Amino acid sequence: MAAVELAATAVKDLDALISTHTLPADTRLRVAKSLRGLEQFPLMGPPLDGRWEGLRFVLGPWRWLLLVYVFIEPEDRVVVVTIQDGRSSAAATAARG
Repeated sequence: MAAVELAATAVKDLDALISTHTLPADTRLRVAKSLRGLEQFPLMGPPLDGRWEGLRFVLGPWRWLLLVYVFIEPEDRVVVVTIQDGRSSAAATAARG
């Protein structure tokens, strides 16, 4: 089973989203639950391309919350590198013109 962890930047991103989006007190627990599947299926998220190439994402507890991660296969580790509002034009899944 892969170990799943959050990079410091992902923690900061989540803290900011909790504040700016007035998310509920149990948001961190909800995010942790959303990440559980990656323990057994670390490649379940679709791959990203462009400047995000090499990364994948899964949706968080809300359909707009992107949990962007990298699977470090030799170490059997999943590292969430950023957490983003997918509705933003700057989000990892946003189309580039």
